[in-house]
Amino acid sequence: MSRASNTVPASPLRGWSSTGGVRTITFGEDQPLHLSSGEKLSPLTIGYETYGELAPDKSNAVLVCHALTMDQYVASPNPITGRPGWWPRIVGPGKPIDTNRFFVICANVLGGCMGTSGPASMHADGRPYGLRFPVFTVPDMVRAQAMLIEALGIKQLFCVIGGSIGGMQALQWAAAYPQRVFSCVPIATAARHSAQNIAFYEVGRQAIMADPEWREGDYLAQGTRPSKGLAVARMAAHITYLSEQSLHQKFDRALQEREKISFGFDADFQVESYLRHQGQSFVDRFDANSYLYITRAVDYFDLAGDFGGALPRAFHDCPSRFCAFAFSSDWHYPPEGMKQAVRALIASGCEASYVEVDSDKGHDAFLLEEPAFEHALAGFIDAAAQARGLTTGAKR
Repeated sequence: MSRASNTVPASPLRGWSSTGGVRTITFGEDQPLHLSSGEKLSPLTIGYETYGELAPDKSNAVLVCHALTMDQYVASPNPITGRPGWWPRIVGPGKPIDTNRFFVICANVLGGCMGTSGPASMHADGRPYGLRFPVFTVPDMVRAQAMLIEALGIKQLFCVIGGSIGGMQALQWAAAYPQRVFSCVPIATAARHSAQNIAFYEVGRQAIMADPEWREGDYLAQGTRPSKGLAVARMAAHITYLSEQSLHQKFDRALQEREKISFGFDADFQVESYLRHQGQSFVDRFDANSYLYITRAVDYFDLAGDFGGALPRAFHDCPSRFCAFAFSSDWHYPPEGMKQAVRALIASGCEASYVEVDSDKGHDAFLLEEPAFEHALAGFIDAAAQARGLTTGAKR
């Protein structure tokens, strides 16, 4: 298990703090986050975690962008939930993103519920924001991360990497801040959200809003939680993270040990029990309104839309080098979506490679044991580090 570092900026800004193991930085009224909607969000608090040590020239920083239901604890236990780090096979000492060599940063996404400003945060009136929190987009998530990176005094990131909606953020980083990204690794993602994915997310949102305890988004102030609706939303989404092969191998049509059919009141099939467990464990660690806001932000993600519908224009004159990964059984973000992004990168003159990993694990493959993925990623990171001149890492 990788240990979080104690690295702090050479000149700490007003607003850096750590409470209960959650490290945050708060930007005050004089440093608002300018949102795509035209609104300004202030104050803005960002929860983040770091691993490893920043090199004296600050050339070894890696930004990990997390997926929808993850958080900043990429390689260490979450001090609030107790859950282990979510990417231990990739980030840590001796791993593809070696924390003996790189300074790794992971920030809780804008709108999240693990230290970063979101619907569960307190408004100036002393009540949770709820639905009063401003609507935001994936570009807004990246703008918030850029504020953190700038506050850390880092001029250029060695690498920006992320899977799923973290991969969308990685692509957005390269498009919005091309000179600040030396290398970029989008994984199991796409440059725009598909109609099918929008449909699945809408089912989840409607499940939350149909829960009587949602209270028009004001549940925290009223002392309730839409746990049933959020659990159903998680169950529906989790199905898209798996593949037919993985479900068959894990469960097939295996029944629970019971004497008679329950007609749905109890979990007759093992796969039902599994999904119910996924849903219940999710409500203990995630905010329902955060789920509504973040999924809507992802729905609106269309990188080409900001460039006249031509995706290659998003990467015009981008000097970053790219390695994009997809997984053969991923039907949440099928390989074709990643191929389209890579074709756009090549058309724009970028140095880009594409790796499609043959896997039966579905969308979640990038979080699980996939040696082919890990070896290819390690190879790209090492080659990019050599090109960057990072032959030796910062000593711990």
